[in-house]
Amino acid sequence: MRLLTHNMLKCHVKNCTDPDKQYPLRFKDVQIEQIEYEPNEEFLVRMLPRIDWSALVKTAKDLNIGIPGSMPEDPASDQDFLQKLHTIIMETHITEGSMVCDGCSHEYKITKGIANMLLAEHEI
Repeated sequence: MRLLTHNMLKCHVKNCTDPDKQYPLRFKDVQIEQIEYEPNEEFLVRMLPRIDWSALVKTAKDLNIGIPGSMPEDPASDQDFLQKLHTIIMETHITEGSMVCDGCSHEYKITKGIANMLLAEHEI
């Protein structure tokens, strides 16, 4: 699972009591793998408005990944920034572990790079 995907996931458990803690999901006991991909600058620029930067920074810090604390004024024209962003959101993969909701402590398992976001019937 890429960090770009993680940046868009939140807990949907019915009894999750604190909506402010449903996002971002916290990683637990994860294995990280770097998989190189050809950068697509056009894609990155289109994704910039959709990325929750503060959530990405929090997640990156939790995983000990260096990331700028804020976006540059004109991120689309900052090649160094776009390369770092590409490495973080596209090339960093979580292959095993889980994501935990800080609101209800529900764990979403990650196996072979795929997050299981399915809920049991009583959680829906």
